[in-house]
Amino acid sequence: MRLASFAVETAVGPVRRVGIAREGALLDVTAGYAHVLDQRDEADPVAVAETVAPTDMRSFLQRGDRALEAAREVAETVPDGDADTGPSGAQLAYDPAEVDLLSPLPRPNSVRDYMAFEEHVENTMGEVPDIWYEIPVCYKGNADAIVGHGDDVSWPAYTDQLDIELEVGAVIGKRGTDIDAAEAEEYIAGFTLFNDFSARDEQLREMQGKLGPARGKDFANALGPHLVTPDELDLPAADFEIEVESAEGEVETWSTGTVGEMGHSWGEIVEHTSAEETLYPGDVLGSGTVGTGCGLELGTFLEPGDTVSISVEGLGTLTNTVVES
Repeated sequence: MRLASFAVETAVGPVRRVGIAREGALLDVTAGYAHVLDQRDEADPVAVAETVAPTDMRSFLQRGDRALEAAREVAETVPDGDADTGPSGAQLAYDPAEVDLLSPLPRPNSVRDYMAFEEHVENTMGEVPDIWYEIPVCYKGNADAIVGHGDDVSWPAYTDQLDIELEVGAVIGKRGTDIDAAEAEEYIAGFTLFNDFSARDEQLREMQGKLGPARGKDFANALGPHLVTPDELDLPAADFEIEVESAEGEVETWSTGTVGEMGHSWGEIVEHTSAEETLYPGDVLGSGTVGTGCGLELGTFLEPGDTVSISVEGLGTLTNTVVES
């Protein structure tokens, strides 16, 4: 499945929903599940659906397998256009062009970003440190600085070197502590594209203090466009592309390639992170940048007004424009 978060305009303002992206439509999971229950003549289908499959993605993930199973039932039993409305007149499907597509997880529980691709580490550091081979190393990002597909990113006044990083984000869907690597897949609800916008000059300056990165990274974490369940992906074999369009409309392909194998698997990352520490639904774990997945490796940086699109086969395309604040 390809899960999404979107907002619908109502008489009382925008209302957030969880959807399934399919065949040019967004199926409303909560309304769709109420429709499924209503077709079974179950009592109070709307209240049950709102409990099992809430309209906020983080709350949805907290419901665990029951919510995902409800979404699968919606995908299987509510064909596009089959019914205009469900119980209480709720709309079942939306045209994506008529709603506001949000980050699939508008406010993660937390953000940890690793550096699991050796080529990127070597390209940016010159030499891979010994610790990289021993453990998955990460920094903790700003979960309140999330942007979605199509959102503008404000250029921080403190940087002259604005960069991007093409990454994959794994979203935790099940609470766990001391998780064995072999069981880690059970705890990952899905994957999404992650563009780790970076103020390179600020990042390098602050890390001279042997801490961070902090505000060199924390101003914008782009996630989207969808949360894709693991059964639909073959990430190591997936092709990627970075394309940047200038304010004048000139399009340049910065980089292409294949995602490739990570030096630390998702299982190893989950096991290491959950040792003596609890992972919660809605936690985001970043893979780190794929090889040649950022301007620092390529010797180029963004300009004000640039629109950057990062794509990974199976995960789609995540597009953002950087604007001067």
